[in-house]
Amino acid sequence: MTKVTYKDNDGNTKTIEVENGLSVMEGAIQNNIPGIDADCGGSMACATCHVYVEEKWYNKLPKAEDAEVDMIDMAYEPKKNSRLSCQLIVSEELDGLIVTTPPKQA
Repeated sequence: MTKVTYKDNDGNTKTIEVENGLSVMEGAIQNNIPGIDADCGGSMACATCHVYVEEKWYNKLPKAEDAEVDMIDMAYEPKKNSRLSCQLIVSEELDGLIVTTPPKQA
């Protein structure tokens, strides 16, 4: 189990333990984290699981594939540290990961 902290745009945080091998999005859905809608269920066909990754974690993640980058372009207020949480697979190396949800999902 890996600890992931989810922040909302008001600064409220919730830290949960997510089973390794699940996505950050799946951890959010299973734990009723607000701000991650995941309308497509994690098939990378929408951008409603968009998150901002804390800077210190961003370079520790695998590089986003072209399809993810294309979907992020459709997200609400994308930034250079934007990722789709359905593409972030939880592992021990990510213990302590912090992500922030945007003010709304696209």
